[in-house]
Amino acid sequence: MKITDVKIYTLDAFRTNWAFVKVETDEGLYGWGEASLGTNENALEGMVADLKRLVVGRNPLEIEKMCFEVYRDIYWKGGPVLMSAISGIEIALWDIAGKYFNTPTYNLLGGKMRDKVKMYANAWFVGARTAEEFAAKAKRTAELGIKALKWDPFGSSHMTISREQLHKSVDIIGAVREAVGENVDLLIECHGRFNPTTAIEISRDIEQFKPMFMEEPCVPDNIDSTAYVRAHSRVPIAAGERVYTKYAFQEIFSKDAVDYAQPDVFHTGGLMEGKKIAAMAEAKHVMMSYHNPSGPVSNAAILQLAATVPNFCIHEIMLTDGSFRKKITNEEVHFEDGYILIPDKPGLGIDVNVEEVLKRPYTPRNLRHYTGTVTDIRPKDDTLYYFKELEDKIYG
Repeated sequence: MKITDVKIYTLDAFRTNWAFVKVETDEGLYGWGEASLGTNENALEGMVADLKRLVVGRNPLEIEKMCFEVYRDIYWKGGPVLMSAISGIEIALWDIAGKYFNTPTYNLLGGKMRDKVKMYANAWFVGARTAEEFAAKAKRTAELGIKALKWDPFGSSHMTISREQLHKSVDIIGAVREAVGENVDLLIECHGRFNPTTAIEISRDIEQFKPMFMEEPCVPDNIDSTAYVRAHSRVPIAAGERVYTKYAFQEIFSKDAVDYAQPDVFHTGGLMEGKKIAAMAEAKHVMMSYHNPSGPVSNAAILQLAATVPNFCIHEIMLTDGSFRKKITNEEVHFEDGYILIPDKPGLGIDVNVEEVLKRPYTPRNLRHYTGTVTDIRPKDDTLYYFKELEDKIYG
């Protein structure tokens, strides 16, 4: 079996763009990966085209060898563009392998350790601005059986935070805690906003609400900053979504910078690299939570990987998404009492409807995080899509 083509399809998801990578073979088998790069899909599409000539003609089952040699044969190492392109192709190869052997991909990564993973919800807060609005949405979400919530309450702050915004942010977190009670985990997202001094101050103010972790408190281009915050914070620290290789994660672990590692498998080289990073974390007794505020192929891939990782802790999922999500794949996500079940179809268990993807072509999107509009992630007139059991519970 040989690879005959590599294609990339970019879809406008309103809050960002998603890029789906399709690898085709001469035996008719094909696989899907995801390699989105937020606001930089033009660069990503170009890199996938550049890598295609290094991939076509190879055996798609020789995943480790292919990815090693592709990385070796690119002079400029690392970075989000190269690693995301490699990741999209690599994930698609695992999809092909599972289909070839007629088994879920998790069986090719060591087999299942668990049948379900605890989940935390992102995107439950759409449009919220005030403490009252966040609290109302949090209460409604918890009533659906969701046991963990993540969000960014910090407005447009960058590096430092005003006293006014800090008080507002703390009030938001307090209101959510009061609304959902003590048995729902709160995960506080910072999006790499702050310098170490500010991050430590914030951690001390929010400690009273017992968050599960504070995510990416510092700009990710300086691991020492995050390590300094962890050393001075009584709130656990999570980071890693903007770290692109196992070599960079080695620095994170050697500097004891995190309590929870959050690699993104479509930025770090794919599923095998995600497994290797998890092993590095395991040796430091660091828990894993793969970054996943993304599309349906990414979600399907991470569930396969999470099933196999001993130190996996909690799975991120977009609780809601645009109504278009239901049409672009045959995604099935099964929710059960705060957990997501591990799918057992061959490969990743997901297929992409290219015709529907092409109806939503790439649209330039700018970062919202420092404009104060980070919760505006859906069109106001869109009908929200929930995954299966929750949609039945809400609309049924």
